[in-house]
Amino acid sequence: MNYSDHRPGLKARAATAALAFSTAFAVVSLGLAAVMGSPAQAGVMADAVRDALKMRLPKTPIDALTCEGFGGLCEVVSGSTLFYVDASARYLLVGRLYDMEARRDVTAGRLLELNPDLIAAGAARAGGESKAQDEGPANAVPTNVDLAKLPAEGAVRWGNPTGPKVVVFSDFHCGYCQRLTGELSKAGVQVEERPISIFGAKSRALSEAVLCASDPATALHAAYAGEAPKPRSGCKPKGLDANEAFAKANGFNGTPVLVRASDGAVLQGYRPASEIRRFLGLALNKGGQ
Repeated sequence: MNYSDHRPGLKARAATAALAFSTAFAVVSLGLAAVMGSPAQAGVMADAVRDALKMRLPKTPIDALTCEGFGGLCEVVSGSTLFYVDASARYLLVGRLYDMEARRDVTAGRLLELNPDLIAAGAARAGGESKAQDEGPANAVPTNVDLAKLPAEGAVRWGNPTGPKVVVFSDFHCGYCQRLTGELSKAGVQVEERPISIFGAKSRALSEAVLCASDPATALHAAYAGEAPKPRSGCKPKGLDANEAFAKANGFNGTPVLVRASDGAVLQGYRPASEIRRFLGLALNKGGQ
């Protein structure tokens, strides 16, 4: 006789236990996702990590610590040193952190903020490191480009007309590009945005619609908000092919890419307003923007 015949409730109890375990696991997973996704909860997590670090590294000063935006890790600043730890402060990483979606060296950007004297272009090769040492997952991009090769067409101009000029290569389906527009506005700079089609035909069609709108700058922000701009009838935008060719020639395989108009210096990936201002040679306001 089968054992289950003697214990008719065993399967039911086992199924109930499995369901309870699955539910608990899902709740824990959702809780962790909430911690990583909510700035407020990330702040609570940062406090816990700070306390754990004080116990594990009592002689290491912690000047800044944040757990938001690093894929489950926390960034720790100690003097001019930058490192990363997990949520339990058990594992510590010293090295370069790369954002594969934004195609940028996250560590290089933060090192620029901590050490303003560094001239960072691309992945901060000006810091004295060789190309081999600084090679990241993304294709190599030159530290400077010649903007004179671009035509006047193919760009949307917006922002502060009296501020320093930055040329931005973007894709309207790129989430980091959308976030960057807010930081560019905060930085108070003059923007020349040149769309390229990282996401293919759908991006190309949206770029054409933006450039053919009666007010391209308004259409640009509408496109980032998920709205479809209405192009002028019969309009055939110029310059997009030139944007694509320029991006390909210079290895711009991801967006956004910022180029300083004054000298063609390149800065890859999403950047906060403070870093954009520093890149363009602007003094920081008291508020840090």
